[in-house]
Amino acid sequence: MITVKLDTGFNIEVDFPISPFHRRMFAWIIDTFFLWFFYKMGNKIIGGFIGNKSDTWNWVYILLIYLPILIYYPLMEWLTSGQTIGKRIMNIRVITMEGGQASVSQYLLRWAFRSADFPTWLLPAIYMNVLPWYWSVLLFSGIVCFFVSAKSQRIGDLVAGTIVIFTKNKTSWQDTVFIELESDYKPRYPQVMQMSDKDVNSLKMIIGAVRKGNNHELAFRIAERIKWKLNMQSDQSNAEFLETLLKDYNYYSTH
Repeated sequence: MITVKLDTGFNIEVDFPISPFHRRMFAWIIDTFFLWFFYKMGNKIIGGFIGNKSDTWNWVYILLIYLPILIYYPLMEWLTSGQTIGKRIMNIRVITMEGGQASVSQYLLRWAFRSADFPTWLLPAIYMNVLPWYWSVLLFSGIVCFFVSAKSQRIGDLVAGTIVIFTKNKTSWQDTVFIELESDYKPRYPQVMQMSDKDVNSLKMIIGAVRKGNNHELAFRIAERIKWKLNMQSDQSNAEFLETLLKDYNYYSTH
């Protein structure tokens, strides 16, 4: 499996496995099936309710059926830190080129360029002789870009500065930066709030890598780098120190 080395923001490179093509394809198929099912059910329920009522009800139909389908990809990826239903099932996730969580604007850019990656609008244009037949080669532009780009990126990924990684397995640490804390939790490191959003997102990914691979060397390097950067001391083990930092960030962010 192809891996890419990304700078985490602490000047330390971490290996991330790139999602293979078949996982992205199956994720797309799952998402497409889900959207089709949503449309059919919504059309049956909402369409039956509206019936032959006045055209002023059309906006309700558009709002409740077509709008969710239209914004499904950027909305789901934003709410779930880089995943859709299909991506979650296939254990893949969108992240930035720096290894952190993508921004809303990056999710929107990926979504906006889906029409360049998969220009299905070319089919009716070619069928009606609006465009010549050889334009059909552009239907595969996103797939070609995936295979020729160094980090297996489609056009939308290149424009947005994102990649899609294979997460191997799902853990609560990877699902979101925010975690549930004990009611009597006592933070230890107020210096954590000096870290940027990029740093914290990178920390979340690093903790997942440490926990999955039992990578003590990576935990040591990251912990020492953070301690030096923030002028901190700790009597915890390196892995515990990193996890406490993330917990403390959650505590200070919500109090």
